Amino acid sequence: MANELVTLAPGVHYFPGAVNQLVIEDGRGAALLIDSGLDESHAKKLLKAITARGLTLSAILSTHSHADHYGGNAFLESKFEDLKVFAPPLEEAILRTPILEPIYLFGARPPQELRGKFLMAKASNARLAPEPGLVKIAGVTLELIEVAGHASLMFAVRVGDVLFASDALFGPDSLTKHPLTFCMDSALQKESARKLGGLEGVRVVLPGHGEPTEDLAGLVAANLAAFERTTSAVKRAATTARTIDEILARVCDDLGVTMTNPGAVVLNRSVVSAHLVELVERGEAASRVEGNRWLWHAL
Repeated sequence: MANELVTLAPGVHYFPGAVNQLVIEDGRGAALLIDSGLDESHAKKLLKAITARGLTLSAILSTHSHADHYGGNAFLESKFEDLKVFAPPLEEAILRTPILEPIYLFGARPPQELRGKFLMAKASNARLAPEPGLVKIAGVTLELIEVAGHASLMFAVRVGDVLFASDALFGPDSLTKHPLTFCMDSALQKESARKLGGLEGVRVVLPGHGEPTEDLAGLVAANLAAFERTTSAVKRAATTARTIDEILARVCDDLGVTMTNPGAVVLNRSVVSAHLVELVERGEAASRVEGNRWLWHAL
């Protein structure tokens, strides 16, 4: 089964790995690829699996602009002339100009430690995807569902009774391994998970990270519980007025997270910042500038 497509429904397959990809046949020997994985090495294995099914690649839909989901685009674009790549608004700009991701995470021209493949993939010639709803891309009919929060904008993809949640939902193992689940907007992250939980007629759901499951309700509940645990940990860390970095250190201690590189720090700092903003908007925290420090505290 390793390095092979796994069928979820007739004409709908996925390529399992640390990051999952969906492959949707158009019925004429071509396929639409949803996400492409971290890098060229992964994309080569993915392409081999697609070719083994007698399929050719017609287009790519990148669900969002995180490098582990579009890092294989450049290699695949080099193999197929005029291969079209689609992505949501703002996300497509980052695919075309990848340095924007470490810039927004760091807040200035990023040091080399933030320019590796995990935060900055090779550029992809992306264009805007269609608006959410029932659409046709490269001869494939699918439903795009807006699920912002993990990224500034992101699409989940539904094909019949198969739902590819992208990073709106994570598998249980991923939630355990990464208790500080990345987000740009933690309130929207929760709202998007609840939105997917309200869908009817879903037989199987595939998270961006994790195994497919027929228990959509259970997966949504596990994700919402994990997201709220982070909010609670951030609130506990802010019982005394502290800077975001001080709160981050205490949250990591609380949740058993060990950061060993600058990339982990900027990613987790964004998570803490998002949950602090959510707490402020819920009326459960506030901030002030004092002694040249921006302090946050729970109410």
